[in-house]
Amino acid sequence: MTLIDTLQLSFKTIMSYRIRSLLIILAMSLGVAAVIVLTALGDGARRYVVNQFSSIGTNLLVVMPGRAETSGSFPGAVLGQTPRDLTLKDAQLIGRIPQVKRYAPLNVGVAELSAATRLREVTVLGSNANLIPIRHMKLSQGSFLTQGSARSAQIVLGAKLAKEFFPNNNAIGQRIRLDGNRFLVSGVLVPQGESMGFNTDEVVIIPIDYAQSLFNTTSLFRILVEAKNRHAIQPAKQAILDTMKESHDGEDDTTVITQDAVLETFDRILHALTLAVAGIAAISLIVAGVLIMNVMLVAVNQRTTEIGLLKAIGANTADIRRLFFVEALWLSLAGAVIGFMLGQFGSLLLRLAYPLLPAWAPAWACLAGIIVALITGILASLLPASRAAHLNPVTALSKK
Repeated sequence: MTLIDTLQLSFKTIMSYRIRSLLIILAMSLGVAAVIVLTALGDGARRYVVNQFSSIGTNLLVVMPGRAETSGSFPGAVLGQTPRDLTLKDAQLIGRIPQVKRYAPLNVGVAELSAATRLREVTVLGSNANLIPIRHMKLSQGSFLTQGSARSAQIVLGAKLAKEFFPNNNAIGQRIRLDGNRFLVSGVLVPQGESMGFNTDEVVIIPIDYAQSLFNTTSLFRILVEAKNRHAIQPAKQAILDTMKESHDGEDDTTVITQDAVLETFDRILHALTLAVAGIAAISLIVAGVLIMNVMLVAVNQRTTEIGLLKAIGANTADIRRLFFVEALWLSLAGAVIGFMLGQFGSLLLRLAYPLLPAWAPAWACLAGIIVALITGILASLLPASRAAHLNPVTALSKK
């Protein structure tokens, strides 16, 4: 029996049992599609996190009060102590470090914003003029906070707030109140939407000294630091820790988080999650393989007369084995191709439903799904093919 004969006969056999073949192809295709869609979801989540961290600034370091140990908390808290607060003096000391390009002290709070007849509660950021380049923000109108007392009572509005309070697009130069304190609108941010769960379109930014007065505090929430370049990140981190330790009377009570460290952690976790969900989805391919094996074992019993006839006209054991092997290959290949298309369609639906999620299935997942489907189908055909190949032709022909 030639290869062409085997391919034609196996294809005709599959077409003769259409419902059975469709069920096998459906099971295999759903398994492949599940692998592709779930890996697209996992890898999309990983890319989303990476993009979000990239959007908050490059060469970024975040200085926080308290020493984060393996327990994840300040060790003195067990004894009722609290970490020493960060202050503007600390921020100024950090700004003098050679590896530091710029710094932005940060306070965060909530206050009532009012103008004319409008009133609403907003998130307030207190910082200096360096916040905009460090956080990769942009202005659509006006200018950012400037240094000096003459123009210090300024406020920058998020895009949504500017549109709400000044619908005629004339926010610049207008007076507005924040918890009763008057500010001059100096700038409006470009719409950016959500960034790390923070909607920059609904925030206001005021000078750090006004924020501390507004919230009645002398401490800082964080200090954002931008290193001069990527190679300066680790030296800058160590220099900041040393500077803060010296400033805090020898106490090692400050934590510095680098963007790379956070990204590496999230990337590792989400990559492992992607592999895990891909493995779970691959189980459905094994189930499909078992289905192929069971159906083909039943087919051996149903086709004993056909097998006996093939042997009687000269087909040998290898020909019969190859026939069943090719049938399984046809089914697996069809399931893999249809599953690939279904998976890509499912990934497209994810991207349409969640535009911010880059749910593109990685090439390795698509290739792995197809290969596993083919291998599963081939392995599932071994037992039925072997059983069919060893049938006695006389017994097979005499069976009704």
